[in-house]
Amino acid sequence: MKNQDMNNEQAQINKDLQTFIEKFDPRKYKMTKAGVEIRGIIDMYRNLTHARMIITNLELNLTVIHTADMLSYGGFQVNVN
Repeated sequence: MKNQDMNNEQAQINKDLQTFIEKFDPRKYKMTKAGVEIRGIIDMYRNLTHARMIITNLELNLTVIHTADMLSYGGFQVNVN
């Protein structure tokens, strides 16, 4: 049953979002309705810059979201536009 659930989740992931996850290769992330939340980031500035560069260079239809609250747990979101 778990394999079927995982296959359904993967089928629902946006192609641009899947490409981003593969290129960014986060250690910890959580799928959300809007996209993905990356967690456990130590060097926030470097990782935010890297995420934005991947999105720009690959022309992905994604947006990086980062708030002060997310900083407290070392996270940011990448959402589908």
